[in-house]
Amino acid sequence: MDAFREHLVLSLKGGQAFVDYKAGLDGIKPELRGVRPNKALHSVYEELEHMRRAQEDLLDFALDPDWKPKEWPMGFWPEPGHKPTEEEWRKSVDGFFKDQRRALKLAKDEKIDLLSMVPQTENTYLRELMIIIEHNAYHFGKILDIRKALGDWK
Repeated sequence: MDAFREHLVLSLKGGQAFVDYKAGLDGIKPELRGVRPNKALHSVYEELEHMRRAQEDLLDFALDPDWKPKEWPMGFWPEPGHKPTEEEWRKSVDGFFKDQRRALKLAKDEKIDLLSMVPQTENTYLRELMIIIEHNAYHFGKILDIRKALGDWK
């Protein structure tokens, strides 16, 4: 794998310029997952579920020729103030990492020219991966701030 793809892989995994995703999600008190520390912030669950849905959508857009856009904002955010069950939390966490692995596979796939256009679009595969990297970094930073505001982070 060339240095360009290696850089993308490292950026998709996180943990270079900020806490790695697994470490930042481990140990969240179940009773705090759905709590909004104030009206200006979402809950940890809302942010993570948004990350999961957006990442899945970006990958489907790039890889699924039958992709259909989701409705905004309902297709990208859970119900405001929703308190997730343990099953919903696991689905969100597991789904995020499952799609992270899909993004890593795309970044590593040397049969795909990352500078080529996603079929029937005006976007490159690289653009989709960069949006995933940027979007996840932004919302993950918010998750850590929310945890701090709730007294649930170092």
